Amino acid sequence: MCKSRYWVAREFGIAAYRKCSSGSGYPNISLSAPLPGIPKPVFAAVDSHEQCETKITTLENGLKVASQNKFGQFCTVGILVNSGSRHETKYPSGIAHFLEKLAFSSTAQYGSKDEILLTLEKHGGICDCQTSRDTTMYAVSAEVKGLDTVVSLLSDAVLQPRLLDEEIEMTRMAVRFELEDLSMRPDPEPLLTEMIHAAAYRGNTVGLPRFCPVESVEKIDKKLLHMYLQSYYCPERMVLAGVGIEHEQLVACARKYLLNVKPVWGASTPTNVDLSVAQYTGGIVRMDKDMSDVSLGPTPIPELTHIMIGLESCSFLEDDFIPFAVLNMMMGGGGSFSAGGPGKGMFTRLYLNVLNRHHWMYNATSYHHSYEDTGLLCIHASADPRQVREMVEILTREFIQMAGTAGEMELERAKTQLKSMLMMNLESRPVIFEDVGRQVLATGKRKLPHELCYLISNVTASDIKRVTTKMLCSKPAVAALGDLTEMPSYEHIQAALSSKDGHLPRMYRLFR
Repeated sequence: MCKSRYWVAREFGIAAYRKCSSGSGYPNISLSAPLPGIPKPVFAAVDSHEQCETKITTLENGLKVASQNKFGQFCTVGILVNSGSRHETKYPSGIAHFLEKLAFSSTAQYGSKDEILLTLEKHGGICDCQTSRDTTMYAVSAEVKGLDTVVSLLSDAVLQPRLLDEEIEMTRMAVRFELEDLSMRPDPEPLLTEMIHAAAYRGNTVGLPRFCPVESVEKIDKKLLHMYLQSYYCPERMVLAGVGIEHEQLVACARKYLLNVKPVWGASTPTNVDLSVAQYTGGIVRMDKDMSDVSLGPTPIPELTHIMIGLESCSFLEDDFIPFAVLNMMMGGGGSFSAGGPGKGMFTRLYLNVLNRHHWMYNATSYHHSYEDTGLLCIHASADPRQVREMVEILTREFIQMAGTAGEMELERAKTQLKSMLMMNLESRPVIFEDVGRQVLATGKRKLPHELCYLISNVTASDIKRVTTKMLCSKPAVAALGDLTEMPSYEHIQAALSSKDGHLPRMYRLFR
């Protein structure tokens, strides 16, 4: 006899109940046929690329609202501003750095940072602010149902900050600590990046310091911050971006909280915006420094000298940006103790030609920095101070060899690795948010991942050769950190990069 007749009758209907009552233990229903009385399930599906297109709306005041839908109960929403250290020509350097530290402090609506964090906590949210050389980004990740609160909070944090004296004083302390930490940390990469930009774009735009110089810490006050905000924090220079929410909902919130809001510093004056175009100069920045005590302990890091050599590439708005991205991936590299395995770049040129052949080199890594009007492709390497000259020559040879014809296999590997890295990064909601915001801020639209993958697939060996030949015509930018006794002169590095084989001019010494 069937034990649960009531349940069978309720779930599968009276016919199944009768069957069950007739002596069979289970209802005689095919698992491939729809169950009677049960609603037809609706499955999530993407019919075409239209489903993943970024929707963009421009409000009456010039503010752009961009969104990308993504399944899930959490969203990432933020305001990106076309403002960064490159815009500080008329001001003491370090304002963007100060604003980053002051973000999400007390506002017209919230009495303190703690109040903001408690409000976000109710919606499972977190907030963050990051500045780069050309963009300032205020972002919040929270539950979708808290969208109204999130946009209201973002509007308040960006347009109505109180900038109290005690907050500015605390920021001065935080900036001083960060500058001290920057010069002491074992990883010199942030400091070298700062130095290579200063060498490549001496005294202009992206060459201006991203970190507040010590001499500017006391100069920056509320009045100066308001002057800067008045010029750069205007709706035409902003994008409200969101991932994981409906576009119409985000536009409604933008109209409610960002359309007719008067900033605390008064009316915007976008006429004072610095529109300077980056001027690549090339040059060298040296910092003689004792690196012997950077990392003490039971297994101290050996004393190393760090060199970074860069050449001008192109802006991310140019067609050559994609070939340069493939070239950067083809060079690859990393640390000599990096773990191997798929996707770690162990077959890139800087591993095969440099780290695998020269055991005394600790690091060789390629970087590509790109902006709206310029770009910089550079290689960072580190080794014992006594072998600096040999290390520099290895780097100059690698730059010269870039202009040779790329092998079919290494080119395909670099393209596949770049596409996989792009797609894997875009699995993350905060990364999608930043990609949407930055592209819409710079170009007013967004190239979708499948479009970028198509462009990457079309890069040929002749494209790599062409962009490299053009790049090698520019003057080198050099950053050097550590014991620089054996460092070759800038003129010798320039001569090596102008030669056919990349060798440094021979030096003859009477005494050794």
